[in-house]
Amino acid sequence: MILFPAIDLKDGQCVRLKLGDMQQATVFNDDPAAQARSFEDQGFEYLHVVDLNGAFAGRSVNGDAVQAILDAVSFPVQLGGGIRSIAHIEEWLDRGLARVILGTIAVRDPALVREAARLFPGQVAVGIDARGGKVAVEGWAETSELTAIELGQRFEGAGVAAIIYTDIDRDGVLKGINWPSTLELAEALSIPVIASGGLASMDDIRTMTEPRYQILEGAISGRALYDGRIDSREAIALLKATKAS
Repeated sequence: MILFPAIDLKDGQCVRLKLGDMQQATVFNDDPAAQARSFEDQGFEYLHVVDLNGAFAGRSVNGDAVQAILDAVSFPVQLGGGIRSIAHIEEWLDRGLARVILGTIAVRDPALVREAARLFPGQVAVGIDARGGKVAVEGWAETSELTAIELGQRFEGAGVAAIIYTDIDRDGVLKGINWPSTLELAEALSIPVIASGGLASMDDIRTMTEPRYQILEGAISGRALYDGRIDSREAIALLKATKAS
């Protein structure tokens, strides 16, 4: 069970959005590389990064900030936001990413995702972001008719490393993870699922240690870490103890 600290990049800064709204961004650090080093120093084992501008633009926008993060840390980094082609995937993996996260393209061109998973085994994850139960794309600006389970099932057996499932209605507002929907998705798929959106307190961390939740690969935390609502060392120790048992 992994706790992934999140760095969301907007205009080269670390921010957190409220409900996926780019106009409701709070800046937490204007030095993403320093923030990444801080997370590594706290004992985290894996970093989650999103290029928010890139998600809307359909291409990398905060590439310099991402590269600065990669140059600053030694723990693995996964990146989502605006990655839409095999060439782009290969470029980022060559630059040192542990894995890429494909979101919009998973809806628009699932064959490309399956091909990427074949070409880069263990290095391609799918981001499924849902609002009102339906998958959202293009930086959450558009909503499709697909459910999260329907989209996830497209990639069963394709070699996708993980699915990052975000409930947009809870993202950045500290309401707690949508555990019922997250578990429903995890139980419907053989692909490991990572919970995202709304992780609010140590209560959520303790929930993750319960047997039913061991099906998950882990969870992503953003605002609660920046606000100090989660004690990083205590959370990491709890999850490591659960894994060991």
